[in-house]
Amino acid sequence: MNENLFASFTTPMMMGVPIVVLIIIFPSILFPSPNRLINNRLATVQQWLIQLVSKHMLSIHNYKGQTWALMLMSLILFIGSTNLLGLLPHSFTPTTQLSMNLGMAIPLWAGTVVMGFRHKTKASLAHFLPQGTPLPLIPMLVIIETISLFIQPVALAVRLTANITAGHLLIHLIGGATLVLMNINPVTALITFIILILLTILELAVALIQAYVFTLLVSLYLHDNT
Repeated sequence: MNENLFASFTTPMMMGVPIVVLIIIFPSILFPSPNRLINNRLATVQQWLIQLVSKHMLSIHNYKGQTWALMLMSLILFIGSTNLLGLLPHSFTPTTQLSMNLGMAIPLWAGTVVMGFRHKTKASLAHFLPQGTPLPLIPMLVIIETISLFIQPVALAVRLTANITAGHLLIHLIGGATLVLMNINPVTALITFIILILLTILELAVALIQAYVFTLLVSLYLHDNT
């Protein structure tokens, strides 16, 4: 219990050089492109899941929105695999870093907004001022709508960071409490160990759900601007 509670969130270093880039690239190795005429079971399940998610997520989009299919599928695979790998012991989870999540959210959000102003200029500008707004409220509403627009990528990044970080902290705390209670009260230690197992199962679900929610919100922003 002498270990710092936030030690697992510090950027890993090797000979004074951050190795975050290597950690970010690593999940791509888990999804090899099939080069056989007949795929194995793992590749078949992988393709089936990708087709299922893409069909569900892209069903609301027109042709312009469907051109983002590869980007959205790559995004959900990257976030999901990174979150799952972060649950391994003594591993580093890049999605617990707000800077990285902002680095994903801001360019994607900016791309959707630029597409909106390019292809639906009038509709995009109309969001800043709802029809029938009283004249004295126009400046205030424009400011509020502008703030709500710029806060979208921040909300995306903060939501992902907070959910993944909270789960890691709970696992760390309950795991440490289990180790301490093993020598004090084995029965209580067994109960906390069962809670730890259930929490780990919950975090597995949260890791996938947060990847889906992040990608779905980007998809909805894209739908509103295409």
